[in-house]
Amino acid sequence: MQKIKFNTLARHIYEEERKYPEATGELSDLLHDLSLAAKVISLEVNKAGLVDILGFTGSSNVHGEEVKKLDVYAHEMLIKAMDHGGHLCVMASEEDEDIIHIPPEFYIGKYVLLFDPLDGSSNIDANVSIGTIFSIYRRVSPGNGPGTIEDCLQPGFKQVAAGYIIYGSSTIFVYTAGNGVHGFTLDPSFGEFILSHPNIKTPKKGKIYSINEGNYLYWHPGLKKYIKWLQEEDKSTGRPYSSRYIGSMVADIHRNLLYGGIFMYPADIRNPNGKLRLMYECNPMAFIVEQAGGRASDGKKRILEIQPEKLHQRVPIFIGSEEDVLMVERFLRENE
Repeated sequence: MQKIKFNTLARHIYEEERKYPEATGELSDLLHDLSLAAKVISLEVNKAGLVDILGFTGSSNVHGEEVKKLDVYAHEMLIKAMDHGGHLCVMASEEDEDIIHIPPEFYIGKYVLLFDPLDGSSNIDANVSIGTIFSIYRRVSPGNGPGTIEDCLQPGFKQVAAGYIIYGSSTIFVYTAGNGVHGFTLDPSFGEFILSHPNIKTPKKGKIYSINEGNYLYWHPGLKKYIKWLQEEDKSTGRPYSSRYIGSMVADIHRNLLYGGIFMYPADIRNPNGKLRLMYECNPMAFIVEQAGGRASDGKKRILEIQPEKLHQRVPIFIGSEEDVLMVERFLRENE
């Protein structure tokens, strides 16, 4: 059994900071602020069935989807927790049509925060795992004034940190700052994230595939052949694979990150650009999975190399164990 050093998230962040003498501590403080927001959201998620917070607000978000009350709460909590720390110049949320400016009374920092406040929120009422996803960049716009849309529309390889918080049977904070992936489980008895998954490495090849097979009719021919290939029996290649699909991206990828496998949300006839958002879901998850030794692509190109053109851009995604993603890319390429 692996021996894990007792360590809190805050201590781990500051220990990592000391490895870089030039570090100012701003990124560490920013991650610490995110962990505080995660604790508050986790508390609200855990008691959601006991208070008048479940259900729809009656409004829709920028994507035309009905907004649930807990989505709104998480969105507003993240903004309140992050806008006054002096570390950010601008934010953007999956729930907001435009960029989110830092209020003029607060100090403007050098970092950019993009987030999906509550991924998988369609599962809230069924008590299925959901999560928060975040992505951090350095500003690129000149000067020290408010950030701009240019600061938000950066390719994923420019991320300085990314992470997710999964609210399930326990609350786990997983993050990378470009030097490995680490997971911390919230101990509710004293309100601290404790190191539980140090230096996560995803297997090079898995035995799990995650995809909504209800959309099979609309898929690319190569993807249809790949799924049928996964279902065939062949001991030499470890087939058949097991199908596991939760419907919360953060939950599906968290499981596959630990056990190995592939998560797919492809383009199809009805959604030629895919459905998941590049800036709030695909880029941060791709950064995390790559740091753990995995791979993420749109079927042809590395996710982190895509130059975003708009704030709520959608892309197809194939993400997980390296050999599994390479194989689906091969099927797509050979069946054009």
